[in-house]
Parts: sequence; C-alpha cells; structure tokens
Amino acid sequence: MSTELYLLGWTLVLAIVQILLHSTLRTRETGIMYNAGARDGGAPPQGQVTARLERAKLNLFETLPLFAAAVLAAHVAGAEGTLTWWGCWLYLGARVLYVPLYALGVPVVRSLVWLVSLAGLGMVLYALLSHS
Repeated sequence: MSTELYLLGWTLVLAIVQILLHSTLRTRETGIMYNAGARDGGAPPQGQVTARLERAKLNLFETLPLFAAAVLAAHVAGAEGTLTWWGCWLYLGARVLYVPLYALGVPVVRSLVWLVSLAGLGMVLYALLSHS
C-alpha cells in the first residue's frame, strides 16, 4: 500500500476521532437519556468547547471528500510521487494540529494551519492534474 493511501486511512481515523470528541462532550451536556431518546424536546445550548469541536469537525468534512478523491485518483492514475507524498503529510498533519487550535480558540494560527492543509490538498491535485 502506498504512503498516500496509508495517510488517507489515518485521515479517516482523525474524522472518527473528531466525531467522537464532539459527541462525547455533547453527551456530557445533554445526558445519555436525551441522546438515547427521540430528541424531540429542545436540548441545552452547546458549551463553547463543544461548539468549537463541532465546527472543527464540520470544517474537516468540507475538504475530506476532496482530499480522499484526489488521493484515490492520484493512486489510480499512477501520479503518486514526492508531491503527493508531501501533500498528504501536510494535509493530515495540519488537520491534526487544527483540532486543538480550534478547541482552544486560537485565532490566526488556526487559519494559517488550515491554509497549510489546503496547500497539501493542492499539491495532490497538482500532481494528479499535471501527470501525463
């Protein structure tokens, strides 16, 4: 298995971790019985960290399908190489860093880290689209 596919797998693990982080904190706020029920009644508002973790999760889900498609397409097309290798590492590393930065409410740096993840995605796409 290529490194790029391996890193895609770990990115999917990160997605699961982000789902569990948010849902665990939310369950602490609402209680298990609320989650086990039909959730027809109003729930208490989310706490600050819980809301941030939800936004971080949703932010990952905006680019994850693009990243997965780009990695898989590059693999199928035989376009994997140094550019895709670095692109995947940048994407995953930045996405991992993004979670605590967002949870802690760190401004500016969080946005710069997001840009690094986007650059990683761009590197994979460039390798795919420039492959002949």
